[in-house]
Amino acid sequence: MFNDLLSLIYPRTCAGCGETLLKHEQEICNFCFVNLPKTNFHQQANNPVKNLFYGRVELDTVSSFYYFHKKGSVQKLLHAIKYRGNQQLACILGRWYAQELIANEPVTRSACIVPVPLHQRKLRQRGYNQSEAFARGLSEGLTIPLNTKLLMRREHTASQTRKNRWERWENVDDTFELKTDDSLRHQHLILVDDVITTGATIEACCLALQQIEGLKINVLSIAFAST
Repeated sequence: MFNDLLSLIYPRTCAGCGETLLKHEQEICNFCFVNLPKTNFHQQANNPVKNLFYGRVELDTVSSFYYFHKKGSVQKLLHAIKYRGNQQLACILGRWYAQELIANEPVTRSACIVPVPLHQRKLRQRGYNQSEAFARGLSEGLTIPLNTKLLMRREHTASQTRKNRWERWENVDDTFELKTDDSLRHQHLILVDDVITTGATIEACCLALQQIEGLKINVLSIAFAST
């Protein structure tokens, strides 16, 4: 009764469309859930987001859950996650995506899941790492351990939002530092980000991770924003 009364005063609303959620709905209403623009890239060996890294870094599986379109529903979800503190939504998306990835062998045999790290200053400002929240949902759904200690962000970089491809690369070049882990030699690993646009951040992370001998890297993200 208390929860019902509370929902009348502070109704739970869908992060995608703003409509009031039903009792069984979590963060996203059924209509938005069904109509979110899935990429299904995990079913394609060569897909647009994987081709983005061709000739830059060697990767195994590369996939994004959704397409990102300006002013679209996925942008609303990402804004809720990134700027309104909705960690739960990021974690739910991770669990949902894990259900679709369960048959992807390079992903499921990974030794750990590594989120793209935030600099400590940005982490204090935001209160949490949105990529880590998504990675936590993937970790729960795939039963693969989360590793937040392997990569460290050395520098506090400016926002990537309004930068072109070259500016994005300059902004993250030599930004990430690796804590060597010999147990990951010749293993698979999942690197996780929130949105992939030019791939500059992922590329910089991979260049650091490739110091581990024989490491095979899979990349997953919430969304792919083609340029």
